[in-house]
This record gives sequence, C-alpha cells and structure tokens, in this order.
Amino acid sequence: MRAIRLVAALAAGLALMIGQAESGHAESRFVRLGLNKSMVIRLPAASRDVLLGNPAIVDAVVRTQNTAYLFAKSVGQTNAFFFDAEGRQILSLDIEVALDGKALQRLIDRAIPTSRITVDTVNSNVILSGTAANAAEARRAVDLATAFVGGSSGAAPANVVNNIAITGKEQVMLRVRVAELQRDVLKQFGIDTRALFSSGGLTVGFLNLNPFTLNGPLTRADAGLGGSFIGKGVEIDALIQAYERDGLIRTLAEPTLTAISGENAKFLAGGEFPIPVAQDNDRTTIEFKPFGVGLGFTPVVMSEGRISMRITSEVSETTSENAVRTDRLTIPGLKVRRAETTVELPSGGSMVMAGMIQERTKQELNGVPGVRDLPVLGALFRSRDFLSNETELVVIVTPFIVSAVNESKLATPLDTLNVSSDRQAILWGRLNRVYGVPGGGPKGVYQGDVGFIVE
Repeated sequence: MRAIRLVAALAAGLALMIGQAESGHAESRFVRLGLNKSMVIRLPAASRDVLLGNPAIVDAVVRTQNTAYLFAKSVGQTNAFFFDAEGRQILSLDIEVALDGKALQRLIDRAIPTSRITVDTVNSNVILSGTAANAAEARRAVDLATAFVGGSSGAAPANVVNNIAITGKEQVMLRVRVAELQRDVLKQFGIDTRALFSSGGLTVGFLNLNPFTLNGPLTRADAGLGGSFIGKGVEIDALIQAYERDGLIRTLAEPTLTAISGENAKFLAGGEFPIPVAQDNDRTTIEFKPFGVGLGFTPVVMSEGRISMRITSEVSETTSENAVRTDRLTIPGLKVRRAETTVELPSGGSMVMAGMIQERTKQELNGVPGVRDLPVLGALFRSRDFLSNETELVVIVTPFIVSAVNESKLATPLDTLNVSSDRQAILWGRLNRVYGVPGGGPKGVYQGDVGFIVE
C-alpha cells in the first residue's frame, strides 16, 4: 500500500490550496460532528493527499486509499480536502464541530414526555426551541441543558439559549389582605411656677418652667389648671399642665391582582406627595413620592396547582416625625412597613407573609436638679413626658389559578345603585337607593348598633 501524505496547511499555504480546490470539479459537502465523536468517510476515488484547515479542531486518519476517519477534537468550524495521485480534488468537506445534542434531546424526551422541545447546538452553545405545556416544563428543560453544559443550578448560563414557547399560559390571581392596628398613648404632666418676692427696693424672682422635650409643647401655655396669689411683697403664679391622648388607627386593604405566569404586576392604593428638588441655575423642580398600600408579585406556575411567587408588600404613610422643615415649607417623612419574600403555595392556599408586632415606649422627666427628686414636693419642680406606641401588622396572601369568564357572571357595586330624584333628596334626605340585591341577599331585620362605634 502506498504511503499517504497528510498535509497540515499553514495560513499562507491554505489560501493557495483552497484556490486549487475550487478550480476542480469535486463535490463539496457539509459535515457536522459532535464533540469527541468520529466519522467514517468513503472516498469516491483513490486518495493520496489530505489537507486539513485546522487540525486542532478535526484530525484525520486514512485507513485505506478509499477510507478516512475524522475525529472531532474541539468545537469550531474547519474544512478538509482530499486529492488523488494527479493532484486533483476528489472530495471537499465543510466541517462543523459542536456539542452533541442527541443525548440531551433523549434526556428531555424522557424527563418531559408531554413537551415538544427540540435541541440544537452551535459550537458550545445549546439552543432550546419548540413548545412546552407550561412554564414549569420549560424551566425543567433549561435546568437539564444547564447541567448538560456543565453549569450550576440557578440562572441559566450564557451558552444556554431558551427559545421555548409556552402553549398554555396560566393566569394567577393573587388576593392579599393587609391588616394593621396602631395604638398611641401620650401623657404629659408638669407644674410651672413663677414667684416674685419684694422687700424695699430688692426684688427676688423664682421661675420653674419645665419643657416637654419628648413630644413637644402639645398644649397651650394657658391650658390646664392655674392659680395666683398676690400679697404684700409676694406674687406667686402656678400652672398645672396635664394632657392625655389615646389614638387608634386601623388599616385594612384587600388588593387583588391577576398576572400571566412569569410576568409581574403592581398595585398601589394611596397617593403621592410633592418633594422640591434643587436644580442648576437656582431652579426647583417637583418630584412625587408614592405612599399607601402597595403590592407587587411575579407568579410562576411550577406544576398543576403549584405556584411559586415573589411578593413585595408595603404599607406607608406620611408622618411628621421625620419631617424636614425649612423657612418656607415642611416636607413630611414616611413611615414604611415593607416585606419581600418568595413563597410556593397551591392554588387556593393561604400563608401569612409578614407578621410584625412592635411596641415602643418613651418617657422623659425634666426638672430642677436635686429638687425634682424630693418625694411628694418634687412633683412641683418637674415635668413628665410619656409616649407609648403599639403596632401589629399582618399580611395574608392567597393565589388562585384563574381563567376568563363571561361578562354576565361579573358584578360591580354600581349594578344595584339608583341615584335619588330631587323629591327624594329634598323631602326624605336620600342620596341613593338600592333596588335589587344580587342573589337575593339575606332576609330579616338587622339588630345591633349602627353608625360610628368607638370601643
């Protein structure tokens, strides 16, 4: 058997040999090899020389004059030319070496038999195409491809391209109940005393004004119980300042949002307050900051009846505690309670996303050093400032997998509302009347208190 010469082309010689190959009449074929795979080539005629574009990508071994073996060594593109004893080109191959996606395709077919996901590879990249029944199946295919290319769990690496289309996109409705109760107790007590003693041309004064440094002067100077005594050379004024306040704030919001699986949705029930922002050239612009009850969530339907959700819930209100005051205006502060989490629930299941109980107590005593510590009499020379704040916040989330319904099955608060006529409004003081209750409604007479109820 004659010796077969294997020529590895350099950059300069490669262009010359390709030009000679293009001048022949041999057929050019495209060959695709999986990485670390081999292929047997049957030559149409007896070969003598083999030219490889890049031996680092594909190596060739000639077994006989009419048989050659190709070995894929690394990903990339190259070409190969086969010549006979006369130097004529007998075969031209355009070779692409990429990851072998057949194993991944079989794995996806076994793991997700209901899907129609196809696998394609380009160099070291994996491209997933086709359709999946839901987002969970698509996510599972991406995880398998990530493991196939040697990536870690979590976000898909850059060499995994997800072009999977979801045939049935579920819609998730999230119902949230935000319940908050705040109670404030404020107490202030102090005695202010002013005394003047005169004897001849000498006058001696005594002044005891103890400030309320915790909550500030919530009462006027003339509030409380006061008295005066004027005698010969003696003038005494005393004012007892006593103040007590109980406050109760109840917040209840039940926002409901619906979003397609994999998409996000946001909700805000509240308002926006203006904030001046200084600009160049002594200009001032206004920006608005939102406050109120906010909700945002991104649902992903993992499997039948299982929903994974990333939820952000916020309850905020304006307050004067952290306000910024200038000569011309006062910018209020924000008191914010915020929770962000990721949970997995079945459709119709509920979970307490955030429960917070906060109790804060502040107390200060101000008075004349030494004298304020005296028993009984010390109360005449000191003031007491007391603040107690209790807050309890609970957020309950309930997701549902929903679908569209007929409009006739939906109801609004305006369906049973009828605006009163002028005669009804003037003579009977009616603003509206309800002329029907959907579903019949409860029957009987309501028994119990009505109106504003304070416990």
